[in-house]
Amino acid sequence: MNAGQLLLVDDEPQILRALRPALSAAGYEVRTAENGEAALAHLAGEPCDVVILDLGLPDMDGKDVIAHIREWSEVPIVVLSARDLELEKIAALDLGADDFVNKPFGVGELLARIRAAVRGRDRRLSGQARFRSAELEVNFAARRAFVQGEEIRLTPREYDLVRALARHAGRVVTHKQLIAAVWGPQASVDAQFVRVLVAQLRQKLEENPSAPRIVLTEPGVGYRLATDDEMG
Repeated sequence: MNAGQLLLVDDEPQILRALRPALSAAGYEVRTAENGEAALAHLAGEPCDVVILDLGLPDMDGKDVIAHIREWSEVPIVVLSARDLELEKIAALDLGADDFVNKPFGVGELLARIRAAVRGRDRRLSGQARFRSAELEVNFAARRAFVQGEEIRLTPREYDLVRALARHAGRVVTHKQLIAAVWGPQASVDAQFVRVLVAQLRQKLEENPSAPRIVLTEPGVGYRLATDDEMG
């Protein structure tokens, strides 16, 4: 099984030793880089299907690597870092990272996040007219949403919110990104508006809005649409 080429960017030898065989066993052709310059040089010269990136690199901040990559590439980026700070997560995601996994981590969780990031990239680039999961369908062309086959009547902003989440299903979408998608990039709106709108949306989508299964919260960062695996 060939899952594609993966670039692992980390300067910790123990992380490289632990992850390389696990990623190879999952079908990835693994390449490694120990600093940001080496990672950018590799990506400029060779196609890659996914990047696993540490933020604490010896030559530059990992967020700068993300910014450089996003100038010319849509390759999925999963950040792997010991920086367990909300502001770091938000900054990395706002710059274009697809997901953020904290060290220490489980390999199974990391592999699931990688798969979700790749699926999200494929969905965005395919220009599909609709999103489908086990419970939710969003018809982008018709601006309609369905839960278990039954149409759900949404306000324009509720629809814009679920569309933004569905376009990036499986990855975290920050408050800032959701504000831009729903109210516009220049809107003077804070995260509380997003929380209120998410609560309204959950009332319509979720069987139990107080224990959501479709629209999940990433505390202090934003929201993401659950994958079929998470919905069980």
